[in-house]
Amino acid sequence: MKLPKALNHKMSKFKVKIDSDALLDIQEATDWYNKQLAGLGSRFQKQVKQQINSLKVNAENYSVRYNDVRCMTIKKFPFLVHFIIENSTETVKVFAVIHTSRNPTIWEEKRKS
Repeated sequence: MKLPKALNHKMSKFKVKIDSDALLDIQEATDWYNKQLAGLGSRFQKQVKQQINSLKVNAENYSVRYNDVRCMTIKKFPFLVHFIIENSTETVKVFAVIHTSRNPTIWEEKRKS
C-alpha cells in the first residue's frame, strides 16, 4: 500500500544529509562490487539507499556506538553507515559508509570538519 505524499511526509521525523565523503564511500564500494560480479554493485547501492532513507523515521532506533555516532548495518553486505542525529535541526548526518573490517574512529576527524 502506497501512502499519500502528505501522509508519508508527516511520518518523517528527520531530514537526511549525506556528506560527500560518504557518497564517495558508497561509489567506491559500488565500483568494487561491480568488478566482482555484474550487477552486484547496483544491488549494494540500492540497499544502502533504501536503508539510509529509512533513517528519516527510525534513526533513534540505533544505539550510540562511539561518542555521539550511531551505526546501521547494511543488510547482506559487510558495511556500516555511520551517522549522527542533530536534534536541534531534526537532521541525520551520514558521514561514512565503511567496511566492517575498518576502524570506525578514523572518521572522527572527518565528522569534526
